[in-house]
Amino acid sequence: MSMIGIVDYGMGNLFSVSKALERLGADYFISADNQELLAADALIVPGVGSFRDAMERLPKDTIKEFVATGKPVLGICLGMQLLFESSDENGFTEGLCLLPGNVRRFPGRTMDGVPYKVPHMGWNRLEFVQPSPLLKNLEEDYVYFVHSYFVDAGTSDVLLAKTDYHEQVAAVVGRNNIFGMQFHPEKSSKLGMALLDNFLKMVVERKAVR
Repeated sequence: MSMIGIVDYGMGNLFSVSKALERLGADYFISADNQELLAADALIVPGVGSFRDAMERLPKDTIKEFVATGKPVLGICLGMQLLFESSDENGFTEGLCLLPGNVRRFPGRTMDGVPYKVPHMGWNRLEFVQPSPLLKNLEEDYVYFVHSYFVDAGTSDVLLAKTDYHEQVAAVVGRNNIFGMQFHPEKSSKLGMALLDNFLKMVVERKAVR
């Protein structure tokens, strides 16, 4: 059985993520201990709140060391944004620089000057961009977003699925062993749980061939 480590750095929705893993029958632990986290078969980096505060608290070196082992890492919501190069939230802040792209705020106004609500909150349909084990055997459906900032990934090869909220929103990203979901999969009904289940299957498959 694979063991999933949930990174506890004081800013994640640990309860809902852990309950989702329980529903999927996964073994997991929640920890802030670097050695415990490095021993996991995969890491989940949750996140709610400010990018700058998160980067100050995050065990950055531990996550980068874990990524270098080739074991899978999944960032959720703010946790996904932290995987990228930088954010302009509360001024420029450098991210983990594990994936190319930058985080910026929804302007709150269209190119035509029409205002819209920020944060983006609600159900949006995913559009799959390219094949990935994370999307294997899944169909495009709706997932639940709550965010004021989004990853501007452009046409980067890390973009696996996108949605639109007056801007192109990178919804699912991935490259090699690094993955992220901007929405909350644990709150996104059938598709969200299926995405988490696919991540767990990837972890099991990787462990089996090691």
